[in-house]
Amino acid sequence: MAQQAYVTEKDEGGSGDERPGSRLRRLAARLTGPWRGDPRIWRRGLVLAAVAGVLALVMLVHSRIPNRIGNLGSLTETFLPWCGLLVPVLLGLALLRRSATALIAVVLPAVVWLNLFGGLLTDKTAGGGDLTVATHNVNADNPDPSGTARAVAASGADVVALEELKASAVPTYTQALASAYRYHSVQGTVGLWSKYPLGDVRAVDIKLGWTRAMRATVTTPAGPVAVYVAHLPSVRVKIEAGFTARQRDKSADALGEAIAHETLTRVILLGDLNGTMNDRSLNAVTSQMRSTQGAAGNGFGFSWPASFPMARIDQIMVKGIEPESSWTLPETGSDHLPVAARVSVTTS
Repeated sequence: MAQQAYVTEKDEGGSGDERPGSRLRRLAARLTGPWRGDPRIWRRGLVLAAVAGVLALVMLVHSRIPNRIGNLGSLTETFLPWCGLLVPVLLGLALLRRSATALIAVVLPAVVWLNLFGGLLTDKTAGGGDLTVATHNVNADNPDPSGTARAVAASGADVVALEELKASAVPTYTQALASAYRYHSVQGTVGLWSKYPLGDVRAVDIKLGWTRAMRATVTTPAGPVAVYVAHLPSVRVKIEAGFTARQRDKSADALGEAIAHETLTRVILLGDLNGTMNDRSLNAVTSQMRSTQGAAGNGFGFSWPASFPMARIDQIMVKGIEPESSWTLPETGSDHLPVAARVSVTTS
């Protein structure tokens, strides 16, 4: 009698010996129940499917979007990673519309986005490295230059580059960094502070008429490294002119040419390039150097604006050197986040 009661209880629960596969099939049946037998699931959501197709196409052929009209191609490439946010939106709308056509179409932009940026979702940081570098656009109107300098120095960087230095604030930065960095040089609005000796220091002409880039040889324990510091011209989005980046692009070409003629085999570029690695207009630089964030970072490493970072325009790039790790530092009094990286000079 007790055995009979047990069997009945098991039957009523319906799960006494239910296998995981049976549970999944039952869950799938519940989710797809309202869809089954509805012939309109293929006719609904055609507009959503078209939008998904366009989104996939934009990401797939972004390099072919012309720059002739308002630098639309570069603007798209600057914020290209954010296209991924539209995928879950389209997925939700497809489910809401109960459209099988839209659901299948949403797979296309999802696959394209993962192909472009999926590698940035994994942590590629390593524990090695023999040189730590950092760069920060400190903002000419920074209300606390001393605190900003101390915050960057707290990263433990051996070499620090600062951009957008106001002449009146340079002594403040120099004094705040003096105890940690014995050597330094300021050229125009950019500066370099180092724990190791600096040599062959000179301004780099990036076709602006004033100095916003420099080069120095840093004599590290692992050997000499050419370090470039650059602050490329700002870009703006204007209704009447689009993405105004012509001067930035001209300066990027000049910077790329200077790096191409560098005689040392180990090179580091630190600075605010006012552009991302995806932006074709920076090709003169990005084609010959590696981004530490892309090679050894964890995530996208967005650095601007500091209050809600949307783009990685502050860059650390290397040539002839192996990136080991890359990260952003906490917010300072600037509208940019500082970025840092650890690299291996000896393994190159």
